[in-house]
Amino acid sequence: MKVIYNGQIDSRLMKDVINNTLKSRLDRDTDAVYLDADLMSCIGMGSYARQHPLRAINCGIAEQNMVGIACGMASMGFKPVIHSFGTFASRRCFDQVFLSGGYAKNDITIMGSDPGITAVYNGGTHMPFEDMALYRAIPGATVIDISDTSMCESVLDQCFDYPGLKYVRLTRKPTVALYAPGEKFEIGKALVLRDGCDVTLVACGIMVAEAMKASLMLEKEGISAAVIDMFTVKPLDEALLIEFAKRTGAVVSCENHNMIGGLQSAVTALLSENLPVPVGCVAVKEAFGEVGSLDYLRNRFKLTAEEIILQAKRVIGMKK
Repeated sequence: MKVIYNGQIDSRLMKDVINNTLKSRLDRDTDAVYLDADLMSCIGMGSYARQHPLRAINCGIAEQNMVGIACGMASMGFKPVIHSFGTFASRRCFDQVFLSGGYAKNDITIMGSDPGITAVYNGGTHMPFEDMALYRAIPGATVIDISDTSMCESVLDQCFDYPGLKYVRLTRKPTVALYAPGEKFEIGKALVLRDGCDVTLVACGIMVAEAMKASLMLEKEGISAAVIDMFTVKPLDEALLIEFAKRTGAVVSCENHNMIGGLQSAVTALLSENLPVPVGCVAVKEAFGEVGSLDYLRNRFKLTAEEIILQAKRVIGMKK
């Protein structure tokens, strides 16, 4: 895996990678189908839908119905991928997803875009911090938090053929480049971006770049911090996490969502049962979203490299 992180924003927009990946799959796979909740223009699929109305279907502002349609199509052998903003792809249609998707064991992929603070100016009503917790509660679900465009390209295409209910959390906006274009990612396998011996930073989504930044800053202070991209939050790559927790004896989870039910809960549950070590968390704590720029929201909810450093030093100090 070639890591190219240097703190710079990727030249490719995430939404362009999303729609190019979708179009490529739809063009070559007659069983693949895309459904949207009246957000085609936001994701860049509008023109394709007009040209291929039976392959890319606008279900209107009716996420519950869209899930039902997708599950019905899945039961007939199709491979549906559906999209709405994260808040509507989780809370609004959760019962339909739980029953028609998870309980009925239908193979569908749900894209929740602009999760957490990446919703920026759409504000608190469109800013889901709880979406990951909801999907992690569904038995057998796969929950993925995309960290950059190369990962999006590889993982989103895999989802069409990957069995079961999948929730893919991803932004439409520019991201920091982490991986070289064309890299392949295996769902369920975490990625080690940096090795370390003092503390392990386990991150997902946009917080992977912040964890890398924090690791480099800690290095200047003589602290060795490993960085793991735990992009598959469910099922967790348990073996890798335990290996690094043994090696460093301290872990900080970094996530762009509510600390209750997300990556933090997964990490602490695993380690408390298998390898008790000090664990810190950088995540949203008991709050609703609000309107603001990404930089403002990062600082407002303490989703920064500086906060990761504080947590890293705290848990290192707790090691026996």
